[in-house]
Amino acid sequence: MKPIIGISMGDPSGIGGEITVKALNDKKVYDQCVPIVVGDYEAIKDAIGFCRLDLKINVIDDVKQAKGEYGTIDLIDLGYLAPGSWEYKKVQKLCGEASFQYVKKVIELAMEGKIHATITGPINKEAINLAGHHYSGHTEIYADLTHTKDYGMLLIGSTIKVIHVTTHVSMRQACDLVTKERVATVIRLADQGLRDIGYKNPRVAVAGLNAHCSENGLFGDEEAKAIIPAIEQTKAEGINVDGPVPPDTVFVKCMAGQYDVVVAMYHDQGHIPLKLDGFKLDLKTNKYTSMSGVNCTIGLPIIRSSVDHGTAFGKAGEGRANEQSLLDAIDIGLKMARTKFGLE
Repeated sequence: MKPIIGISMGDPSGIGGEITVKALNDKKVYDQCVPIVVGDYEAIKDAIGFCRLDLKINVIDDVKQAKGEYGTIDLIDLGYLAPGSWEYKKVQKLCGEASFQYVKKVIELAMEGKIHATITGPINKEAINLAGHHYSGHTEIYADLTHTKDYGMLLIGSTIKVIHVTTHVSMRQACDLVTKERVATVIRLADQGLRDIGYKNPRVAVAGLNAHCSENGLFGDEEAKAIIPAIEQTKAEGINVDGPVPPDTVFVKCMAGQYDVVVAMYHDQGHIPLKLDGFKLDLKTNKYTSMSGVNCTIGLPIIRSSVDHGTAFGKAGEGRANEQSLLDAIDIGLKMARTKFGLE
């Protein structure tokens, strides 16, 4: 049995529709799974048009109606967009509402056991908040709608993997949120997340919060009060964990193969090395020649993987967006589905 995956197409004003149709123009996707898009017919039709792809759309009401055939996109059309009702490159309340409902629908399908994994296209945080849905991102939406308390954002690149103790908060808040309990929870999630994608005994490294891991208290006490106690606790639980390792060297060691995943203390500490690893920009063409990287939410009762980039309003509607991150997200989602459901 092929896994069935639900793909929320993201904000219609951005590149979500474009990367969705480009990814589903790859026959290898259909060789491995049955992909079902949750979005809007008008946006998908428009993306197929300006990308000049020879793809058909099969509008369905139920997962069982999906054909799963290369050349035809199976689409659950939520019907938020009429022709000409939205614009590319702009934050719009309508698109925020639509993108939120796409995400909500794939979560419902997964919670009902109708699909094996959810894959999310990029949303715009300002747009969804403008529509009245006050979340700071996908991760928080998933946690709320699945009633999950302990969760983490796992980023998977070509040579490094990172999971975060804190994400979409200010730097001042991030420091306060680095507690023994939270760090220990994320170490466990790091171990679980890598086992979900096939690692037998993941090697987990924990980054320090302060420069030089606080240099024995000269630059702060978070390592002594929170990070080291969390490492000792989880090590006693049997997790293969090491640290704290200075933030300016831990990613180098991970890329060299000493560790399988790094527990980062805050958003940019993890995102910067991940994007240096997977994003390549050609200044001559102003195009990304590579946009690899996947964002997974670990700790949920369902599977969620996502592109590791935003809506890219600057290039939306032009046909020049790179779909590689979405293909990577589909691949990781399928690995997790095979592990969880015992699928081939």
